Amino acid sequence: MSSINTNLGAMVALDTLKGINRNLGQVQNEISTGKMINSARDNAAIWSIATTMESDVDGFEQISNSLNLGSATVGVARTAAEDVVSNLKSIRNNIIAAQENNVDRAKIQTDIDESVAQIKSTVAGAQFNGANLLDSSGSIDILSSLNRSSDGTVTAAKINVAKVNMTTNETAVTAGATVTGDGQAIYAASGLNSNPSGATAITVAATADGGNTTYTFSVNGAADPIVYNAQAGQDQDAIATGIKAAIDAAGVTGLTTAISGGNAITFSGTGDFSVTAGTTTVTETQTVGTLAGIDDIDVTSDANAATALTNIEGFLKSAIDAAAAFGSKQKRLESQSDFVSSIGDSLKAGVSTLTDANLEEASARLQALQVQQQLGVQALSIANQAPQALLSLFR
Repeated sequence: MSSINTNLGAMVALDTLKGINRNLGQVQNEISTGKMINSARDNAAIWSIATTMESDVDGFEQISNSLNLGSATVGVARTAAEDVVSNLKSIRNNIIAAQENNVDRAKIQTDIDESVAQIKSTVAGAQFNGANLLDSSGSIDILSSLNRSSDGTVTAAKINVAKVNMTTNETAVTAGATVTGDGQAIYAASGLNSNPSGATAITVAATADGGNTTYTFSVNGAADPIVYNAQAGQDQDAIATGIKAAIDAAGVTGLTTAISGGNAITFSGTGDFSVTAGTTTVTETQTVGTLAGIDDIDVTSDANAATALTNIEGFLKSAIDAAAAFGSKQKRLESQSDFVSSIGDSLKAGVSTLTDANLEEASARLQALQVQQQLGVQALSIANQAPQALLSLFR
């Protein structure tokens, strides 16, 4: 049955043509952009995966920059350490020459002093972008990777680079002033010298009758605060002795106590330590460089020349160990940088596989759709002419 109200043939031809035009537009978009997936509308799952991978690619590019910066920083330290080794070798040769009696030791000493000055200059100037790995202890962390778990959690991985204190500093001491503990005056001696074995003294200034007073100390390395209960009738000396015994019983590694002047408790340590009485902390920080004592090398006498020959070997070993450590760490950073670069390339290839269009296939589809479009237009034109044929029935 034919109808002038509803042209079913035209409707079918129109819907077909719309579908062809839609597919043709998609193919043309793929050809113009080179991508099969341009937005989440195209394929939400693939787009989500590809976008996450692209984000990781950007992150790895930043990591590569971090590794390059870290490698350069370590490289400067390694080069400086190697220069220190070279100067120490020169000093060693001069010390060996000074072992003879018929040489001008004064001139040799001048050469040694100049080499020591050069070492100090090298260590002080071994910085890159403000970071110097040779002038203090501690370490720096260099971002090396981003690790993504199966649940999407991202954690940063870092490479730790230990600093090597290659200064000639013997010690840097910081001491507290007057401190107070539970109503009793306690005094921290401020007259510390530059000797690494220098001690910090705390003098108990209790009255002759200490009464029932509680002394509380916090010492780093002790699991709990150290408490001493002074009893009635105890004098200063007895209180100091009691406090010393309580601290010794805590067994703090590297901390030594002694009684000086009867009522002065002297604290000394092999490294950093702090003692807190009440709310104020008394600290002694010892910063000893691996080249501490190199300023004291003296070859102007037989005895000093012999001592210098022994000491220089320790300095040389420390510098060689530092240069080797920095060299190994720099090699690892460079290797990690190559790995990160490879990972980034692999991720880019993965994104391309997921989202890029197959242009050969797209070209073939374009040709087919263009033919279908022409046929669709022709079919719609024929369908639109069908109602005209009904007029012949009324002639």
